[in-house]
Amino acid sequence: MNIYENCPVLENERFLLRLVEDGDCEELQKVYSDVNALPFFNSDNCDGDNFYYETQERMAEALAFWKMSYENGWFARLAILDKKASSVIGTIELCLRVSEDAFNNMGILRVDVRSDYEKEEVLYQIITLIVPHIPELLGCEGILTKAPIYAVERVKAIQKAGFTKSEDFLIGKNGYTYDGYWTKK
Repeated sequence: MNIYENCPVLENERFLLRLVEDGDCEELQKVYSDVNALPFFNSDNCDGDNFYYETQERMAEALAFWKMSYENGWFARLAILDKKASSVIGTIELCLRVSEDAFNNMGILRVDVRSDYEKEEVLYQIITLIVPHIPELLGCEGILTKAPIYAVERVKAIQKAGFTKSEDFLIGKNGYTYDGYWTKK
């Protein structure tokens, strides 16, 4: 299965994952204007975008870019729906890393959630819903995600999901090095 040919809808008891839609704009703007969530967003190698969108207009521009990126096979951005709250509480970004560093041919997993969802058990439920499907969806050899040392709840969740801290740095397209990455092979 190729995520760019047929993006699946995945769900467990609490969450549902599907491609983002224009109708998600208002709820996603609450995520991407949450200053307490901002430090947990992984904007490494994203051309200076820090994913802080204060207005609906800016969020709509981001959604349009995410849709175009999916259509071009650059990355897929999935909405995370909390079925109990009946609302979109974040996104997952997936893409295949092609590089000359230690993370070549690995799937990148970015998980952005509102700050009230930045909790070990919630993140674990979301991560374990998508992780088993990533190798098939992206054709990758392993999975890479970022969790800085201050992201205590996130670190606990990814460790519980089987990720281990990498000693390697991710080398960005501008030559800049990024740390804080965890892998699962």
